[in-house]
Amino acid sequence: MTTHAKLGASSAHRWLACPGSVEAEQGIRDAGNWNATEGSGAHELAEICLTNGGSPFDWIGKSLIEYNAVTVNDEMASAVQQYIDYVEAIGGDQEYERRVQYSDYVPGGFGTADCIALNGSTLHVIDLKYGKGVRVDAENNPQGMLYGLGAYVEYAAFAEIETVCISIVQPRLDHISEWSIDVPALIQWAEWVSERAQTALQPNAPRHPGEKQCQFCKAKAVCPALRDYTHAIVSRDFDDLDGLAPANTLTDDQLRQTLDAKRLIESWLSAVETHVKDRLDAGESFPGYKLVAGRSQRRWADEQQAESALTEILGEAAHEKSLLSPAKAEKALGKKRAAELSDLIVKPSGKPTLAPESDKRQAIDVTTDDFSSHP
Repeated sequence: MTTHAKLGASSAHRWLACPGSVEAEQGIRDAGNWNATEGSGAHELAEICLTNGGSPFDWIGKSLIEYNAVTVNDEMASAVQQYIDYVEAIGGDQEYERRVQYSDYVPGGFGTADCIALNGSTLHVIDLKYGKGVRVDAENNPQGMLYGLGAYVEYAAFAEIETVCISIVQPRLDHISEWSIDVPALIQWAEWVSERAQTALQPNAPRHPGEKQCQFCKAKAVCPALRDYTHAIVSRDFDDLDGLAPANTLTDDQLRQTLDAKRLIESWLSAVETHVKDRLDAGESFPGYKLVAGRSQRRWADEQQAESALTEILGEAAHEKSLLSPAKAEKALGKKRAAELSDLIVKPSGKPTLAPESDKRQAIDVTTDDFSSHP
């Protein structure tokens, strides 16, 4: 099974921003999830094909070796093939699933890079992201930079390396991100990382809540710093309303600060709810709360019997028929065959959505008609 460093590269975005999260997470069990297992399976499939040759499509319907709970389907094979195509296009001398050490800067620091490729004076670090929930970019990506740092330390012994190029391949989002950093700048960043690492290993290291570092933190539900942070934001904005006439409103700056914290507050509340529910599920009591039956929908006890009875009464009307959506058609046909239908597909403009100015999507010009045209 995969082992992880205490100050791992995959969690660097968290401990670099919130040093206290390292101590906070100690002793909290990682619940794990199917998405993580499936992602590990995709990495195994990629390594097998890159190392031994063959196509990921040859594995469709088969279970993997280490992650034998994962059965390869067309979606996984297509995604892995996109990653393989990118890796092969990079060229150079390559190693796959390569463990790298960056312990010269981070005590006990190590990680496993999906692919390292040395091509001339450029060292490529390529990371496959099978998930599609969060889009990941390469620019200033601490995980990629730590892998690049560890790879540079080892490869510099026999190669003249000037640049480290970090690539994120996220095929299920049709997203590839590339970013390069020269070696002196990488070393300068590593020195800063070393200072943060020393802080993170100290008892009672400071905690600094924030959306990115708190997103997947195991201690989120029970973190007093996050509670105080969210409470301060909410109480500050509501306190501003005290004593104001009804005609008075929050300032634009106050509204912006509240919106900035919206996702963090919502994710914290969700984590707290899940934490309490898990305790009640385990048979514990919790003051003020209990488990009750949630809302459910009626369903057929035996679908085959119901189908037979309904068909006898209603005939063809017992079944609903609808055309496959473009997404379902692509899944059924595969991307290459589905491309033949591209002229039949349109993508209407989405409903205008609020996003921070830091969002990389281009701003749109809207009028009242843009909003009135949507239900």
